[in-house]
Amino acid sequence: MSRIGKQPISVPNGVRISIEDKKITVKGSKGELSLDIPNSISITRENSLLQVTPENKEDKEQRMKWGLIRALVANMVKGVSEGFEKKLEINGVGYKAIAQGKKIIMQLGYSHPVEIDIPEGIEVTVEKNIISIKGIDKYLVGEISAKIRSKRKPEPYKGKGIKYIDEIIRRKAGKKAVGK
Repeated sequence: MSRIGKQPISVPNGVRISIEDKKITVKGSKGELSLDIPNSISITRENSLLQVTPENKEDKEQRMKWGLIRALVANMVKGVSEGFEKKLEINGVGYKAIAQGKKIIMQLGYSHPVEIDIPEGIEVTVEKNIISIKGIDKYLVGEISAKIRSKRKPEPYKGKGIKYIDEIIRRKAGKKAVGK
């Protein structure tokens, strides 16, 4: 039995859900998301709760999809009502970022500026050395933040690079003079 799949999803006020032809559409104040549901999974609505169930609870593959679909639908509901946000911090002398339209341009110690295109539905803001990424799709927010971080990962000696705000970098000791 899937521990995650068994949990019902509570639908807040202002969120509309329509389930048609193995496709679920969630609309809220922030936007609209949709997802194709596998044939082996069914979603039922009872008042303000959504319940995800598989056809056969004994089949391992259906149990895996059961928990996955429940988590994806819960993220859709949270995304259209509250939204998701990730924050990145830039550390290093001369490292900076600028958000221009649908691009983020970063100076990361390379001989050239690094540009990343921002997809539709994602909002990026830069304040000093903090990059904020907001959106309704949890997958896209995570993907863009990981893409930005991959351009200059934090190094363990001085901590220079791009890291998540809540990330802890394990620091290493550098060369030490031999004391006698």
